[in-house]
Formats: sequence, structure tokens, C-alpha cells
Amino acid sequence: MQTEEIEIDERFGKEYAGKYVFQEITWAKRNRIIQRHTKYSDMTGKVVKSDFVAIQAETVWASLKEQPEHKPISLEKLLSEEEGIPIELGELFSKVSNKLNGMTNADLRFLLEQLDEKSRTGLLQSLGYVKSSKSCHQSSKKNQQERSRSLS
Repeated sequence: MQTEEIEIDERFGKEYAGKYVFQEITWAKRNRIIQRHTKYSDMTGKVVKSDFVAIQAETVWASLKEQPEHKPISLEKLLSEEEGIPIELGELFSKVSNKLNGMTNADLRFLLEQLDEKSRTGLLQSLGYVKSSKSCHQSSKKNQQERSRSLS
């Protein structure tokens, strides 16, 4: 199985500095993670709901084979909205894990076709392809409101 080693400096904080080793997981493990966090329609078999953050966090966790001695990463920390890891570090871990575990463009395209826009954005964010930006959304909404007022 393939492995990838990354060395993290102190840019994410001293607690995260050190060597991390990721290893490819098995096809069965990856699919069990996806199944555990995905609900399908009984009638159509299409994806109804999927917790992409949980899928990505568990995939990263399953891939992470070594980390610094003080163990700064846990599944709980990967999943936490309050006490989680820095965004850029999570995106880096996701990219390494996805590279090792075969999330191909075809896989991504298939998943994206099954989802509505909100879920699609969530998946892309969890994979590190799109950054969440409430401020951009809010300023865009504000600009729309200003334009509609000027047209009235």
C-alpha cells in the first residue's frame, strides 16, 4: 500500500508541528466509511443525504498511520466545529488522503451529479476544492439587494 509522509512546521501552531504519515486504505474500508454517512432513497437508490465532513474526516483518520508523539490529531478533533483543526491543515490532510485513496475526477464527477447545489458545495469544501466564504456570499447578497433597489 502506498504511503506519503509530510512534515508540518509551526505555521499551524506548535502543537501540530512534526511528521505525519498517511497510508492508502482498502477499497472496502473507504466504501464502508461512505456507506455509514450516506442515506439513499428506498425508491430510487439515489443519494438523499450525505455527511461529507464526516466522510472526509474518517477517511483522513483511517489514512493517518503516524503523527507526532503528543498525538495532536484525533477523529473527534477532525469532526469538531468548535475545537477542530485549522482549515488549511485540514485541507492539506484531505488532499494527501484523497490522493492516496483514489478519489479520482470520475469519482468526484459521479458524486457531484447525484447531489443538489448545497450538497455539491459541501462535498467540494470537504475535499479542499472550495473554500467556505460567508463574507463573499453576504457581500454578493448585499450587491444584489442594492442593484434591485436601484432598478425600482
